[in-house]
Amino acid sequence: MVTLLDLKHHAIASSLFPTTTLGRAVSKLGFVQADPIRSPARAQDLILRHRVTDYRVDDLDRSYRSLKLEEDILYAYGFMPTGTWRLLHPREQRELTLAEQRVLDIVSRRKRLHPRELEASLGRDRETNAWGGYSKSTTRILEKLHYLGLIRIAGRDKGVKLYERAAFKQEAINPEERLRRLALLITTILAPVPQGSLRAAVQRLRYTAPDLPGRKNVVADLLKSGELESAEVEGVRYLWPAGRIVRAAPEDVVRFLAPFDPLVWDRRRFEHFWGWAYRFEAYTPPAKRKLGYYAMPLLWKAEVIGWVNASRRAHQLVIDAGFVKGKQSSEKSFQRAFEAESQRLRRFLSSTGDDHELSSRSDAMKPL
Repeated sequence: MVTLLDLKHHAIASSLFPTTTLGRAVSKLGFVQADPIRSPARAQDLILRHRVTDYRVDDLDRSYRSLKLEEDILYAYGFMPTGTWRLLHPREQRELTLAEQRVLDIVSRRKRLHPRELEASLGRDRETNAWGGYSKSTTRILEKLHYLGLIRIAGRDKGVKLYERAAFKQEAINPEERLRRLALLITTILAPVPQGSLRAAVQRLRYTAPDLPGRKNVVADLLKSGELESAEVEGVRYLWPAGRIVRAAPEDVVRFLAPFDPLVWDRRRFEHFWGWAYRFEAYTPPAKRKLGYYAMPLLWKAEVIGWVNASRRAHQLVIDAGFVKGKQSSEKSFQRAFEAESQRLRRFLSSTGDDHELSSRSDAMKPL
């Protein structure tokens, strides 16, 4: 019989594997979600610091080209190994517009192209974007060509995407096999995952891999073939890739998790696992925030018992902690583990590796 505690142990053991090299970690994860907010660092860096040995902020950017990674959309936007990228392409085969072809020709003649180089040639016309605001027409065309797999992100210059012509020789994988691999990959990243959440994530492929038929049935097909296993716990059916459930309890370690960490990503599972509703409030009006601008869930052993907000003030890292039960764990080992994680975060943010570059202070915060 599988219990809720078993599922939590399995989720932590599967996602928070022993630290390794950056290349191996990205390959093992298969996908790392990205977000541009730095509070105190971007989501991709906060995710990788728990899985890469001696990881420092911006290491992903520094190693992007040498590791031959890609940026693209799986169930969200992020970084991925080439193997994942190949499963998403080809997309939407159609004839390019004259404007798209002109931009593609310009990108093809450059080693790496900064968007401002296009503005010099094509101007700065603006158009309404998907969020109701305005984007430069050249930016929209670059994004479309990137979506089509005709150009790729070659790197970044102070956060701005640099583009180059994609030159992959696409392996011929039939659509059914691509969909099967993508569904298994998503399950592996989020496992164990509620069946409803997995189906919703797979349905996002209608945009990221629109030419793949069978999205509605692929989860059921994988269960039938035995490639996925499942169990119903407290009225929720959970799925995971075939194999033994890891029941071993995690170590007495505190971790500050990114809002988009695989352990946090599915809010339905989060609430069922840990009994409270986590919300990402960066875009919530300040007066309506309950947890804070960039609250990071606080994992202690197998429980998420609260959250922290970490911010830089002058040369000091200030960590404000909040606890679901209104106070921190009474276990003596908790405070030591909390301070150890605070020091790890400080070292991660000190890109030089000098622990004295950034001092830290921990303050209490209000209960939920």
